[in-house]
Amino acid sequence: MRIDLHAHSNVSDGTEAPADVMASAARAGLDVVALTDHDSTDGWAEASAAALENGVALVPGMEVSCRTELGISVHLLSYLHDPAHPGLLEEITKAKDARLIRAERMVTLLAEDYPLTWDDVIHHVAPGATLGRPHIADALVAAGVVSDRAEAFSSILTSRSRYFVQHYAPDPATAVELVRSAGGVPVFAHPVASGRGRVVGEHTYREMIDAGLAGLEIEHRDNPAEGRAFLHKLAERHGLLVTGSSDYHGTGKPNLLGENLTTPEVLARIEELGTGTPVVRRSASR
Repeated sequence: MRIDLHAHSNVSDGTEAPADVMASAARAGLDVVALTDHDSTDGWAEASAAALENGVALVPGMEVSCRTELGISVHLLSYLHDPAHPGLLEEITKAKDARLIRAERMVTLLAEDYPLTWDDVIHHVAPGATLGRPHIADALVAAGVVSDRAEAFSSILTSRSRYFVQHYAPDPATAVELVRSAGGVPVFAHPVASGRGRVVGEHTYREMIDAGLAGLEIEHRDNPAEGRAFLHKLAERHGLLVTGSSDYHGTGKPNLLGENLTTPEVLARIEELGTGTPVVRRSASR
């Protein structure tokens, strides 16, 4: 069984509609795929219908944007939570609104030096999508300022750039608690992806584990080999689930569906733990 537990649609920063992500998953030979858009579950309904049509099981999920007290970005994958849970919904709505304000401020700063307007950015955002830096990157590509998203993030949109603006995000341990209270299964996404910026220390891992962290996304292209070894030891020591996934974004990133996989045993455990919403799959009688 081929299981990929991290994919994005244009409900956040992917380039394909939720239904198209399911079709792409089927073409890639996946049996199971998780839709994990940033701070949003708006793609679940469309993806669910398309998953059934394409014969792919869907794990409804979300990627929660978090930040430590030291300003380090943390991404938390939430699987099978209740999308209407008041506490979690309030936090992700607050973060989503903050992303919009942050993006407006960044575009204002960028416009001082580059041919970029707010309308240019909005052109690349699907209706109702969670707006983020990737959409600004797409606008910069369209304007001929950079060649692709990767170049934009390595230069103009890096967190070290003068154009970068922080936005509100919940503390990682708080987010873990909220996901658990919503019946979800919290998994730390690409924890040692140092190429993306600073990574957390043992204190943050300890807080997240104490709050109910269920697993670590270890098999991910952005986790370096030495970091994966550390994570495997941590998972073994604390009885955490180990997942692998692509972090697919369509043409927005080079990541390919199925390039890293999760075992059926881990998926079964996620289904046991997740009580907020079920996996979407065809019944045996179909």
